Amino acid sequence: MPELPEVETIKEALNRAVNGAVIQSVLIAERRFRIPIPDDFATKITGAAVKYLRRIAKYVIIDLDNGLSIVWHFGMSGRVRIISRDNLASFTREKHDHVIIYTNKCTLVFNDARRFGLMTYLKTDELYASTLFAKLGIDPFDERLNKQYLFSKLKDKHIPIKVALLDQSIICGIGNIYASEALYLARISPLRLCKDISLHECQILIGAIKTILQKAILAGGSTLKDYRQPDGSMGYFQFQHAVYGKEGMSCPDCQCEICKTGGIKKIIQAGRSTFYCNLLQK
Repeated sequence: MPELPEVETIKEALNRAVNGAVIQSVLIAERRFRIPIPDDFATKITGAAVKYLRRIAKYVIIDLDNGLSIVWHFGMSGRVRIISRDNLASFTREKHDHVIIYTNKCTLVFNDARRFGLMTYLKTDELYASTLFAKLGIDPFDERLNKQYLFSKLKDKHIPIKVALLDQSIICGIGNIYASEALYLARISPLRLCKDISLHECQILIGAIKTILQKAILAGGSTLKDYRQPDGSMGYFQFQHAVYGKEGMSCPDCQCEICKTGGIKKIIQAGRSTFYCNLLQK
């Protein structure tokens, strides 16, 4: 699933491509997503101009000049392609190209093989009241995310810190890859219970989360399976992973002997893979 850095990368590419564009027509080949595309989706957005693009958690929001916003989530396998006007004549629909939005600047293609994503519209001034966003926690880059906030959310929880980082009602946007990487950078074991994380460690962890996410955004995200940037290129942060996907290997900051320690560990927490160094992370 595209996580925050991947969604931020997609959002920035879309911003460069369609900010200020007018939506001319919409082709919907498949409506059956996690939330079905509304029957009047094409009618509601056709003729509107794109005012602003932003990200909320793992969603791309396209604000229009008619008071509506397109809400776009990429699920497990969703991809976006941006087709320039010069290349539109040679454009051929691919399997699983479910939604095509034609604008006066370019064409946007939403491809989602598993259809776990969604595309819908909401009134712009009612976004945060919707069921999609009402219970979201603070964005990792929000100034309100500080050690006091995080400590207050963790101090009474008897669950592992890694599991809590995936709870979108605490901090929104962090996914499995970046939770493992941030905990490694913070030198905090994913097995530690939230109630045992100190106020000082909360400060360290927040810094690690922001550092990892910023580096991943600069690298265009991580391509492990389906994710591609809108221009078709890979993300490159997977080449900077310290622990994720590296079971049995040595981590970059450890001097341990793999033959004795077994290297980076992999465990399953809440149904998700966690990678960590049990020597450095305490």
